[in-house]
Amino acid sequence: MLKKLLDHFEEALGALVMAVMVTLAFVNVVTRYVIVYPLAFTEEITISMFVWVTLLGVSIAFRKNAHLAVTFFYDLGSPSVRKVFYFIATAMSIIFFMLLTWLGTIQVLDEMELGATTDSLAIPAWIYSIGVPLFSILVIIRIIQSARDTIREGRY
Repeated sequence: MLKKLLDHFEEALGALVMAVMVTLAFVNVVTRYVIVYPLAFTEEITISMFVWVTLLGVSIAFRKNAHLAVTFFYDLGSPSVRKVFYFIATAMSIIFFMLLTWLGTIQVLDEMELGATTDSLAIPAWIYSIGVPLFSILVIIRIIQSARDTIREGRY
């Protein structure tokens, strides 16, 4: 049961975040046209959650080995060349998301130290930003899991 939950964590959280985003966007449209007064905070939350949903989608794509890839040179290569390309691409992906984790963490710490708040709701800005390093770590875990499965099965 726990394994199934962990395997589909991104889908569950992504569905929840998308439901919140859709609801807030709908409420904003209704208030804008019915009472002619848009709710500014809905845009703030929706835009911030869009980043979360994007990173959750990236995590799902890596887990399912369904991410976008340019495979022109990869397809031309022999199995040994494909293996090298696979390891290079995997290493570059991990390095990219490690960098994103590091920079996201710096941003969160800076926002905490400065006491930055959001424009509409005046809540701590790091609450929105914390998704970048956390979900980047999740992406790294999914890349490693996918690489492990690929290496075990020899599907280069």
